[in-house]
Amino acid sequence: MHSYRPSPVLAALGVCSEDEQLYRALLARPEATATDLAADTGWAVTRVTRHLRSVLSLGLAFRTPGRPARYTPAVPEAAVELLALRKQAAIVEARVGASVLTAEFRARREAEPFMVIRGAEAVAQRFFQAQQSAQDEVLVLDKPPHAVLPIEVRRSRGVGYRTIYDVAALGNPADVAVVRSAGSSCRVLRDVPLKLVVVDRRTGLLQTGPDVLVEVESGSLLDGLLRLFELLWQQATPLSVEPSDGPLTAEDQQLLALAAAGLTDQAIARRLGVAQRTVERRMQRILKALDATTRFQAGLRAGQRGLLV
Repeated sequence: MHSYRPSPVLAALGVCSEDEQLYRALLARPEATATDLAADTGWAVTRVTRHLRSVLSLGLAFRTPGRPARYTPAVPEAAVELLALRKQAAIVEARVGASVLTAEFRARREAEPFMVIRGAEAVAQRFFQAQQSAQDEVLVLDKPPHAVLPIEVRRSRGVGYRTIYDVAALGNPADVAVVRSAGSSCRVLRDVPLKLVVVDRRTGLLQTGPDVLVEVESGSLLDGLLRLFELLWQQATPLSVEPSDGPLTAEDQQLLALAAAGLTDQAIARRLGVAQRTVERRMQRILKALDATTRFQAGLRAGQRGLLV
């Protein structure tokens, strides 16, 4: 029995490791009998015979005439080429089959405007697949609890994101920092009504539970979800803005946006990772800079001056 067993190299072509081991034994001893191969591999003759049938069917070896039966290995280059051609043919056949399945699936979807996906793993996978397929734009409504976090997987490839976060979704300074880095494409709103991802305005993913997802492809339901998003987008407050030449710094603008979203000084301090007294002092400076007496008035004047858009 050989003490050294090289790593398999034909697995990608559908050859199991034991078949490949037997093929290698034949390469080392052409014209071998099953008994010879049993001695070389340390296998029982019945095991050798079983794998010989597989090796022969794969075209890796041939049986020579006469008794006892002897086996000759195929030339590796020719054997691998044959296996590769079979693999390519199988891929083509699978693609043809997939087109048939796709046509059947689309026919069912035309009759049923939505599909329900169940299971936490399936829900997470569908969210990821949908965003990976995005070409132009992804719209997100995000609120806790997070069974699946919004993942902006294609922002770097030119796909635009607009995300509305529920205030409760920004639970710590790290969350706020991530949102700030996204620029004006992110806004914050108190009491976001649902969790939603819409891809290229043609596929809507509405999460109705921790492990339940409703996928909508077209029709009045998707149109309604799009109208809801745009309405909430107009109501939501920009959370992160570009520095301006006005009386507010970028940090001031962020603080005012959080306040306009309804957060208390204590909540703002917790999200920004600063002391509450720091928030109070900065708010007083903001009110003075905008000549405002209330936070509502300050937010209104900042919006009128284009400081929060």
